[in-house]
Amino acid sequence: MKLLKLILLYLLLISPAQTDTIYELIKIPNLEIYNLKTENKLRYLNAKQAFTIGIDNNINCFKSSKQDLDRKYKIIEKNLNRYSQNFLKKINLKYIVMCEDLSISGINTAGIPDNIMKTLIVDIKFNDRYFERVLHHEVFHIINDSFKDIFNEQIWSSFNPKDFNYAECSTCTKKIGLETYSNTAGFITEYSRSTASEDMAEVFSHLMYGNLPETVDPILQKKIEFIRKGLLKIDKSFIL
Repeated sequence: MKLLKLILLYLLLISPAQTDTIYELIKIPNLEIYNLKTENKLRYLNAKQAFTIGIDNNINCFKSSKQDLDRKYKIIEKNLNRYSQNFLKKINLKYIVMCEDLSISGINTAGIPDNIMKTLIVDIKFNDRYFERVLHHEVFHIINDSFKDIFNEQIWSSFNPKDFNYAECSTCTKKIGLETYSNTAGFITEYSRSTASEDMAEVFSHLMYGNLPETVDPILQKKIEFIRKGLLKIDKSFIL
């Protein structure tokens, strides 16, 4: 009985210590450990209370119910298990933070990637229709931020028609639709037309999720090949 009490006490003490250590690494408060024992060594955390972060305290996210966390975790893990431990190490992704109603400067968003902190915050209540695809979209932002030289935006933009120009930022435009085009004409969704980095992320996410349009036009084909070649430069064993 005494041994059992000591074990329980140890478990009670070690969990807060681990979360404190993780806070020092990623600077997000009010988190608790969801799962650390994964195939590719991703560490899953969840918000035990709402948190506010960012230089201007402009990023907010809220606690989810255990039921919602358990249901969405299975989906998240299934998709992120596509990435090997070696690949994740190369792109600088280690922590997945799960919460809901994620927003930045009052604008709701599916995820917030941070390759410096090796962290991806995921809104588990994001639209179910696009949720799995969006996970890969956000992972690409981690990839892109870690390898800007490989995923050169000027080269990417040169694939587009000469009269086309992206917006200055993804929030500077109303092009936010995520429905996959049947007529691509160089772009896979409306959101692809917002910025070069969002265009890349949309192409990548469709490749990973396996729902490319039946007909791929020549411009989009160039973009697909560009993404594929870039990924192989990072990891020769990467499989789309």
